[in-house]
Amino acid sequence: MASILSYVPIVNRLVTTDSTPSIDIPPVEVHNVETAPEKRPRTLKHLLRANHANHSIIYHDLRFDNHLPHILCSAYLLGASDQQLHRIYDREAQELEPWKESPAEVTEGDWRDFLGDKRYQRAYVDFFEDALVMKHNYRWKGVVDEYMYGGEEPLVNGLIGGLGHPLIHLGYAYEVDNKEVAMEALGLAATQYNFFHKYIDDPSYSKPSTIRSTSPLELLGKLASDKRLDGLFKEHGIDNLEPLFEKHEDVVMEYWNAWTLDDPAKQFEASQEAAVALLVATVPPGTHSYNFFTCHLLTTSHAVRTLIPFIPSKFRINLVRQWWLLTIAVYIAMLRPKIDPDYIRPGDVANKQWNHVEDIVLNGPYATDSHFVKAVRTMKVAARTWGDVHERYLAAAVRFVDDFEGWTF
Repeated sequence: MASILSYVPIVNRLVTTDSTPSIDIPPVEVHNVETAPEKRPRTLKHLLRANHANHSIIYHDLRFDNHLPHILCSAYLLGASDQQLHRIYDREAQELEPWKESPAEVTEGDWRDFLGDKRYQRAYVDFFEDALVMKHNYRWKGVVDEYMYGGEEPLVNGLIGGLGHPLIHLGYAYEVDNKEVAMEALGLAATQYNFFHKYIDDPSYSKPSTIRSTSPLELLGKLASDKRLDGLFKEHGIDNLEPLFEKHEDVVMEYWNAWTLDDPAKQFEASQEAAVALLVATVPPGTHSYNFFTCHLLTTSHAVRTLIPFIPSKFRINLVRQWWLLTIAVYIAMLRPKIDPDYIRPGDVANKQWNHVEDIVLNGPYATDSHFVKAVRTMKVAARTWGDVHERYLAAAVRFVDDFEGWTF
């Protein structure tokens, strides 16, 4: 039997009197590894610093993202030992690359001029770290407040650039209260800033849709059967994203504006259920075909869940809407796979609990796979946030860890 706490969602333990239209959920537990004296948190702190000093945030011809902080934090928060954390670091570091000099420095007067240019990753991180020291007395949240949330077109409105990696990175910065990860998140937000931001910054894109639903899964079902998108792409892949917006922006906007958030917390809960279904309930039994890019819809959902209680309230609903925009785009780019809720069957759990899931994640053959570890922890936190009375989050996690044999792309 599941722990009694799984029947008491922590989201129902918070009473708020804030009248600002927003989403109010309780924060995740913050693990301050900077000051913790025990060996395990000290190990995480040292490894995050080592990665920050030695490895660029984008590598492999500026096409891949450095996921080392993601897996280190996820494994740590699932209970990984200091030895396991070192093993993860050593394995992941084999693929990473050292920092390369940027074409020029970034200054206070021109820092927005190079947004979206990945060649400036080192310069941006240096710029934000200078601000950390010179302007904010080593208070990383002050730097984030100024550069992430400030200005007419704040960086926070473009966090889904780069397949949501800036969003994921920022979530971990808050979760382990770490300045190195925070500066990297700002660097990613600056260098992966792209056209996605305009859909939030320009209010003309938000308008009534001919479709209306409070359920992301219902809308994804309609999207799956929308004949206008039949034959749009020959093969699934993330390279379909930009052509999708170039040729069928109207369809994307129709579905983006169709999701109504009349009860924002309830609709956000539904979005987390949809994120799990997109990863697990799109995989027919026996195929083991878990999609690498769809996984990002789950891990970005966790980042949104982490950030909502910490960011200024005026950005919260739009952060959720950013996730929904990315979800629509990736779902179409992956050729709209069928979502079958029967692929997640609580009756098949066979008395397995979260300790079974965690053991496979930390000790199994994919313990050093960043996305595998992140996905599982996301499901566990969602179960904790909303309650898992029907054990669907647990069932999804059990099926995923028992069935996983690597990613499809």
